[in-house]
Amino acid sequence: MKAVVYHSNFPEKVALVTVDKPQPEINQCLVKIMATALNRRDQWIREGLYPGIKDDVVLGSDACGEVVEGPPKWLGKRVLINPNINWGTNPQVQSAKYSILGMPVNGTFSEYLTIATDRLMEAPSHLSNQEAAALPLGGLTAFRALFTKGEMSSGQKVLVTGVGGGVAQFALQLAVAGEALVYVTSSQDEKINKAIVAGALGGFNYRSDHWTKEAQKVDGFDLVIDSAGGEEVNNYLKIIKPGGKIVMYGSTLGRTPKLDTARLFWSQVSLIGSTMGNDDEFKSMIDYVARTGIRPTIDAVYPISEYLAAFNRFEAEDHYGKIVMTF
Repeated sequence: MKAVVYHSNFPEKVALVTVDKPQPEINQCLVKIMATALNRRDQWIREGLYPGIKDDVVLGSDACGEVVEGPPKWLGKRVLINPNINWGTNPQVQSAKYSILGMPVNGTFSEYLTIATDRLMEAPSHLSNQEAAALPLGGLTAFRALFTKGEMSSGQKVLVTGVGGGVAQFALQLAVAGEALVYVTSSQDEKINKAIVAGALGGFNYRSDHWTKEAQKVDGFDLVIDSAGGEEVNNYLKIIKPGGKIVMYGSTLGRTPKLDTARLFWSQVSLIGSTMGNDDEFKSMIDYVARTGIRPTIDAVYPISEYLAAFNRFEAEDHYGKIVMTF
């Protein structure tokens, strides 16, 4: 079967190669992959910037597929795959053995995948294969950040930073569906305008030297959902309400070397870390999407034969939404 595999000796670090078709074991299903989606971790692996990288591993954490072998209750079902491996028994934090599908174990960028039955959920019926494939990792990360860690409720003012990326897109959609008053940031006005069409009330271009002054006109945010980190954290402290929450699920801008701790403690602000989500949250996220009718935003769809174009599109700063590959 065909699969997109990482190897440090490949000229592009990833290549479409032929590998053996896997065989399911007891309590596993064989899933025929119909669509799969890229995440930032796939690009970081390609760049050698992810922990525990191994050669000859099939990449990919997201997929929608059909069960073609396994227990009768699953045969013929259109499914999503929970990318969590060994979250553990503590719902608050992942275990020391935790990992994500697609490194260090084979992932979803392949024609077939064997997976434990407890990793499967039926795909929401209102989603296409491409939309469903875009959902698992990004949707789960956004759901936990918003609802578990951020404790978002209707009517709250929420700022989603870096709109355009997969998780930020889901955070925007989930928050709008939850009747929050949502604003966004981006480096591109076009992305802000697209977010407004998707339900945001407004946005701020963080390339502007005065974006925080514009944001202060909102009169304080209850919740900031962020993946940037870096010096931007101090900007969030200027625009968040006393007692508000800043939930960080990434740190693309690196550390915050001069955190304004005085403003942090005097404003009683909570700075909270979040990553992925536990199995119960995965189920709750899928149920929420099915109930609210959310459709993931798709930037582009490529056949698996054009995998390199898909990766290169992911690197482009102007993409908006998820990048999907089909078999």
